[in-house]
Amino acid sequence: MLARLAAVMITLVGALGAARPEAPPAATPEAMHSATTVELRVRGLRSSNGKLMAALHDRADGFPKEGGIDFGTATISGGKATIVFSVAPGQYAISCFHDENGNGKLDTNWLGIPKEGVCASNDAKARMGPPKFGDAKFQVGDTTVVQSVQMVYL
Repeated sequence: MLARLAAVMITLVGALGAARPEAPPAATPEAMHSATTVELRVRGLRSSNGKLMAALHDRADGFPKEGGIDFGTATISGGKATIVFSVAPGQYAISCFHDENGNGKLDTNWLGIPKEGVCASNDAKARMGPPKFGDAKFQVGDTTVVQSVQMVYL
Protein backbone atom coordinates (compact mmCIF):
# COMPACT_ATOMS: atom_id res chain seq x y z
CA MET A 1 0.00 0.00 0.00
CA LEU A 2 2.77 2.45 0.95
CA ALA A 3 4.67 1.61 -2.23
CA ARG A 4 1.63 2.42 -4.38
CA LEU A 5 1.01 5.64 -2.48
CA ALA A 6 4.67 6.57 -2.87
CA ALA A 7 4.44 5.98 -6.64
CA VAL A 8 1.37 8.22 -6.81
CA MET A 9 3.04 11.03 -4.95
CA ILE A 10 6.29 10.75 -6.92
CA THR A 11 4.20 11.14 -10.06
CA LEU A 12 2.54 14.25 -8.64
CA VAL A 13 5.93 15.63 -7.63
CA GLY A 14 7.10 15.23 -11.23
CA ALA A 15 4.09 17.13 -12.46
CA LEU A 16 4.65 20.10 -10.24
CA GLY A 17 8.42 20.04 -10.42
CA ALA A 18 8.56 19.98 -14.21
CA ALA A 19 10.25 22.89 -15.92
CA ARG A 20 7.99 25.73 -16.85
CA PRO A 21 7.69 26.60 -20.51
CA GLU A 22 9.84 29.59 -21.47
CA ALA A 23 6.86 31.51 -22.78
CA PRO A 24 3.18 30.62 -22.97
CA PRO A 25 1.68 30.35 -26.44
CA ALA A 26 0.47 33.65 -27.81
CA ALA A 27 -3.20 34.20 -27.05
CA THR A 28 -5.48 34.93 -29.96
CA PRO A 29 -7.58 38.10 -29.79
CA GLU A 30 -10.69 35.88 -29.49
CA ALA A 31 -9.22 33.97 -26.54
CA MET A 32 -8.14 37.18 -24.81
CA HIS A 33 -11.62 38.62 -25.27
CA SER A 34 -13.25 35.54 -23.74
CA ALA A 35 -10.86 35.02 -20.81
CA THR A 36 -12.47 33.72 -17.65
CA THR A 37 -11.18 33.57 -14.10
CA VAL A 38 -10.55 30.27 -12.32
CA GLU A 39 -10.08 30.77 -8.60
CA LEU A 40 -8.39 27.95 -6.68
CA ARG A 41 -9.15 28.12 -2.95
CA VAL A 42 -7.19 25.69 -0.82
CA ARG A 43 -8.10 25.07 2.80
CA GLY A 44 -6.62 22.86 5.47
CA LEU A 45 -3.01 24.04 5.13
CA ARG A 46 -1.30 23.07 8.38
CA SER A 47 1.00 26.09 8.58
CA SER A 48 1.66 29.46 7.00
CA ASN A 49 5.23 28.43 6.19
CA GLY A 50 6.30 28.35 2.55
CA LYS A 51 3.89 28.73 -0.36
CA LEU A 52 1.07 26.97 -2.16
CA MET A 53 2.21 25.87 -5.64
CA ALA A 54 -0.21 24.85 -8.40
CA ALA A 55 -0.20 23.68 -12.02
CA LEU A 56 -3.14 24.17 -14.40
CA HIS A 57 -3.67 21.45 -17.03
CA ASP A 58 -5.87 21.52 -20.12
CA ARG A 59 -5.70 17.86 -21.17
CA ALA A 60 -5.54 14.37 -19.74
CA ASP A 61 -2.35 13.61 -21.64
CA GLY A 62 0.40 13.86 -19.03
CA PHE A 63 -1.81 14.88 -16.08
CA PRO A 64 -0.64 15.32 -13.38
CA LYS A 65 3.01 14.54 -14.32
CA GLU A 66 3.59 17.05 -17.09
CA GLY A 67 1.91 19.35 -19.53
CA GLY A 68 0.85 22.14 -17.19
CA ILE A 69 -0.11 25.20 -19.21
CA ASP A 70 0.08 27.69 -16.34
CA PHE A 71 1.60 27.76 -12.88
CA GLY A 72 0.85 29.80 -9.78
CA THR A 73 2.02 30.34 -6.23
CA ALA A 74 0.35 31.94 -3.24
CA THR A 75 1.16 32.91 0.31
CA ILE A 76 -0.71 31.08 3.07
CA SER A 77 -2.69 32.74 5.83
CA GLY A 78 -4.94 31.16 8.42
CA GLY A 79 -4.69 27.71 6.86
CA LYS A 80 -5.91 28.98 3.47
CA ALA A 81 -4.49 30.21 0.17
CA THR A 82 -5.91 31.34 -3.17
CA ILE A 83 -4.46 31.27 -6.68
CA VAL A 84 -6.24 32.89 -9.63
CA PHE A 85 -5.78 31.79 -13.25
CA SER A 86 -7.08 33.59 -16.33
CA VAL A 87 -8.14 31.08 -19.00
CA ALA A 88 -10.19 30.72 -22.15
CA PRO A 89 -13.39 28.69 -21.84
CA GLY A 90 -12.65 24.96 -21.88
CA GLN A 91 -11.87 21.98 -19.70
CA TYR A 92 -9.13 22.10 -17.03
CA ALA A 93 -7.71 20.33 -13.97
CA ILE A 94 -5.38 21.61 -11.24
CA SER A 95 -2.71 19.82 -9.20
CA CYS A 96 -1.02 21.53 -6.24
CA PHE A 97 1.16 21.09 -3.18
CA HIS A 98 2.18 22.96 -0.03
CA ASP A 99 5.87 23.83 -0.39
CA GLU A 100 6.16 24.16 3.37
CA ASN A 101 9.91 24.74 3.53
CA GLY A 102 10.02 27.02 0.47
CA ASN A 103 12.57 24.98 -1.49
CA GLY A 104 10.48 24.91 -4.69
CA LYS A 105 9.81 21.17 -4.66
CA LEU A 106 7.63 18.60 -2.95
CA ASP A 107 9.72 16.89 -0.28
CA THR A 108 9.26 13.17 0.27
CA ASN A 109 10.57 10.59 2.72
CA TRP A 110 12.83 7.70 1.72
CA LEU A 111 9.78 5.76 0.47
CA GLY A 112 8.70 8.66 -1.73
CA ILE A 113 5.74 9.56 0.47
CA PRO A 114 5.22 13.33 0.64
CA LYS A 115 6.22 15.16 3.77
CA GLU A 116 4.25 18.16 2.46
CA GLY A 117 0.57 18.41 1.50
CA VAL A 118 -0.89 17.64 -1.92
CA CYS A 119 -4.30 18.10 -3.59
CA ALA A 120 -6.08 18.29 -6.95
CA SER A 121 -9.16 20.06 -8.29
CA ASN A 122 -12.51 18.50 -7.36
CA ASP A 123 -10.63 16.96 -4.42
CA ALA A 124 -9.71 14.15 -6.85
CA LYS A 125 -8.19 11.25 -4.93
CA ALA A 126 -5.26 9.04 -5.85
CA ARG A 127 -6.44 5.48 -6.43
CA MET A 128 -3.95 2.88 -7.61
CA GLY A 129 -1.86 5.73 -9.04
CA PRO A 130 -2.07 9.50 -9.27
CA PRO A 131 -5.41 11.32 -9.48
CA LYS A 132 -7.01 10.98 -12.90
CA PHE A 133 -7.71 13.98 -15.12
CA GLY A 134 -11.30 12.75 -15.46
CA ASP A 135 -11.80 13.03 -11.70
CA ALA A 136 -10.07 16.42 -11.42
CA LYS A 137 -11.44 18.12 -14.55
CA PHE A 138 -13.93 20.95 -14.49
CA GLN A 139 -15.59 23.04 -17.19
CA VAL A 140 -14.99 26.77 -17.64
CA GLY A 141 -17.50 28.94 -19.48
CA ASP A 142 -17.90 32.72 -19.41
CA THR A 143 -18.29 33.13 -15.65
CA THR A 144 -15.78 32.79 -12.82
CA VAL A 145 -15.21 29.22 -11.65
CA VAL A 146 -14.23 28.55 -8.04
CA GLN A 147 -12.45 25.32 -7.13
CA SER A 148 -12.43 24.87 -3.36
CA VAL A 149 -10.22 21.94 -2.29
CA GLN A 150 -8.81 20.39 0.87
CA MET A 151 -5.03 20.00 1.29
CA VAL A 152 -4.10 16.42 2.21
CA TYR A 153 -1.10 15.50 4.37
CA LEU A 154 -0.04 11.86 4.44
